[in-house]
Amino acid sequence: MAGRDPERRARVGPGRPRRPRRHATRGATALVAVLALASTAACGEGPTGAPGTASQQETVRLPDLDGEKLQVAAVWTGAEQENFRKVLDEFEERTGAEVEFVPTGDNVATFIGSKIEGGAPPDVAMLPQVGVLHQFAEKGWLKPLGAKARKQLGENFATGWQELGAHEGTQYGVYFKAANKSLMWYNTAAFEAAGVGEAKTWDRFLKNAQIISDSGVEPVSVGGADGWTLTDWFENIYLSQAGPQMYDKLAAHEIKWTHPSVKEALTTLGELFGNKLLLSGGNRGALATAFPESVTKTFADTEAPEAAIVFEGDFVGINIGNDTNAQIGEDAQVFPFPRVGERAPVVTGGDAAVALRGGKAPQALLTFLASTDAAGIAAEQGGFISPNKKMNRDFYPGDVQREIATALVKAGNDFRFDMSDQAPAAFGGTKGQGEWKALQDFLKNPDDVAGAQQALESSAAKAFEN
Repeated sequence: MAGRDPERRARVGPGRPRRPRRHATRGATALVAVLALASTAACGEGPTGAPGTASQQETVRLPDLDGEKLQVAAVWTGAEQENFRKVLDEFEERTGAEVEFVPTGDNVATFIGSKIEGGAPPDVAMLPQVGVLHQFAEKGWLKPLGAKARKQLGENFATGWQELGAHEGTQYGVYFKAANKSLMWYNTAAFEAAGVGEAKTWDRFLKNAQIISDSGVEPVSVGGADGWTLTDWFENIYLSQAGPQMYDKLAAHEIKWTHPSVKEALTTLGELFGNKLLLSGGNRGALATAFPESVTKTFADTEAPEAAIVFEGDFVGINIGNDTNAQIGEDAQVFPFPRVGERAPVVTGGDAAVALRGGKAPQALLTFLASTDAAGIAAEQGGFISPNKKMNRDFYPGDVQREIATALVKAGNDFRFDMSDQAPAAFGGTKGQGEWKALQDFLKNPDDVAGAQQALESSAAKAFEN
């Protein structure tokens, strides 16, 4: 995610000349620590050339759609929207269609639902929550993928990613964009000044944070004003501590949020949230900090930052690149989320493209989004990770992103999708209620573990209707 920007990039018509490809370079050095994310996964192959040296080739045939108009809705704004616009521009060039991008705001489910009920849904929507995809499929709002889109999906995506886009055996979604949500981004100067290194365990992470605090820098920047960041903190701790089987049960609400494993994870998270000296601005400051600001606190001033560490996914790189002068791999570096239990967690997120209208044009766009062509265009812009296993990873503009993406692809089916995104939107994806609100209240009062559990279970039971 990036900062919310109400302005929309103007659509460019299909008649313009083809632009030369951009191949940005950032001078980032590969971070060996990122490779640890692949330690739980099977080996896989990938390109070995230098980043930014790949050439784009057309691998999928698209129909003539001259005169057709499509509307695509997604949560993306700012740089994320602009980068996706380049993918849509290419689709326009190849097909002759005109594609309008419509921002949904934070609550995608509410936006799309109101459009459908009003009889004017977008042709294609990017859904950031698996639970919403299932809800829409159950309501009969989604159109199954056509044969050509399914062919691209089968060739280019691991089974786990295909299953995430299916409901009751029918394929509806294409996971165009993924996120590795198990990363700690840190200010190099702050770490060097404090004399600390990258933490492999939760205990070491907390000890390092205290040392950083003693050095005069507030350690951890938490974007608590955006409740989704707090769900990511919990999920990484829970996955590492309770293990993948318990994670799956809690995600499906097969166990209650009052379960002892949830108590243990919240207690562990409370070791950070309960020590105001470890949080930038203390608990009150963390609750008032939006996600984009949590990044700029850490990297806007590379030598004298407001905070030393910010946790979140690979998309933090977008905010670093656009909102600061920090250089990834030099001023800003990254390491995997420290393990709490036996293994470090690998939590992913993603946006699935689905068709809400029938016809040749929406299916053609889904086919394109499932191809290596579209993935390569998006990858070369930066701030994007693709689960497309066949895409040439030389398209990534820097070694850091390239290694993060390689680790994600090598993970195959050995990952766990964002838990809150698997839940009904009323619990896992709505501002001011459900899990977002309960964890914000926990950040405000981290001593009340039992109260947080009760609030989480009450909201979950209502949303899951069990």
